[in-house]
Amino acid sequence: MPRKKSLRDVDVRGRRVLVRVDFNVPIDDQGNIVDDIRIRASLPTIEYLLDSRARIILMSHLGRPKGRDEKYSLAPVAKRLSRFIEREVKMAPDCVGEEVRDMVESLGEGEVLLLENLRFHEGETKGDENFAKELASYGEVYVSDAFGTCHRKHASVYVVPRFLKPAVMGFLLEKEINYFERAMINPQRPVVAVLGGAKVSTKLGIIKNLLKRVDKLFIGGAMAFTFIRAMGYSVGSSLVEEELIDTALDILDIAKKLEVKLYLPVDFVIGQEISDSTPTKVVPWQEIPTGWKGLDIGPVSVELLKEVISDAQTIVWNGPMGVFELDRFKSGTFETAKLIAQSSALTIAGGGDTDHAIHKAGVYNAIDFVSTGGGAFLELLEGNSLPCLEVLDDKE
Repeated sequence: MPRKKSLRDVDVRGRRVLVRVDFNVPIDDQGNIVDDIRIRASLPTIEYLLDSRARIILMSHLGRPKGRDEKYSLAPVAKRLSRFIEREVKMAPDCVGEEVRDMVESLGEGEVLLLENLRFHEGETKGDENFAKELASYGEVYVSDAFGTCHRKHASVYVVPRFLKPAVMGFLLEKEINYFERAMINPQRPVVAVLGGAKVSTKLGIIKNLLKRVDKLFIGGAMAFTFIRAMGYSVGSSLVEEELIDTALDILDIAKKLEVKLYLPVDFVIGQEISDSTPTKVVPWQEIPTGWKGLDIGPVSVELLKEVISDAQTIVWNGPMGVFELDRFKSGTFETAKLIAQSSALTIAGGGDTDHAIHKAGVYNAIDFVSTGGGAFLELLEGNSLPCLEVLDDKE
């Protein structure tokens, strides 16, 4: 990836700085923020700008509203952020328009304005140039700090930085890229990747890219069954993508040729249906009966994973090991989270379900870096570039 300028590379003192943050946080029906980790992740950038007496204009989306919908207002975020930075965060009534422009132009040094939800306007998701130009006109410097949207060509992240220069990375985005490079571009070896999730089809590009970069790959979750079936074994009624059997065989062959050690679970917690009331038992994968399906990795598989990562210097994790949302099938995922958290390796995890599982397992602070971007993190794991990085200013 080409080196991009960061916030430290530009003079922001007293200037109007337009910052694309990711305040897409869960809010309940009473308007209460359920999890504020994404707000807290943006604080280093915001506090640096405050220390520089910049005039700060923050913009973000929230959810997927169809037009203006007060349920998706960023007003609760303005309140929470005000508490964090111990000063008022002014809330704009919209993200474009004369009233918003007046608020921007009246901002004093060290003041903060949060624009209303960008997705109240379809120009955001459509990458509309006129919408982007109006946003761009608010600032003298553009800062991209919303890693979670960096894989999208939306107006605020992809089009605005073409009209507003300098355009640089904020500290969160810089941190995301630095950790990814430490794991995948210049890693300490051995590198172990732990992949979970339901379907091989959603992780195919990731698996193929990881095989070129890692020393060991552990594949858990329901997608393991497609590989086990490809090897000629029955897996009961477990989820199998029949159309990807040949692809799974190819992946096993590629791993062998590249001398990457590929591991699959050896036992599973099985049930007759996905529910907390279904009967369960633990069996080796060769003994899953018809009518039963694997819904979590078993205890022997957890021990195998412990052995796989025992000598790792770098661990990358994406995807749960089972249906961790249900108590009966959460153990494999939670134990995986704890093993990775206890490792002395550099540990990096990402993806929405993975993030959720790490929080529920209570080990969030013990993992070196948990990415704030699900889709963007997966794009990088696939070896793809991020459009919103490409439009930022190069260091050289």
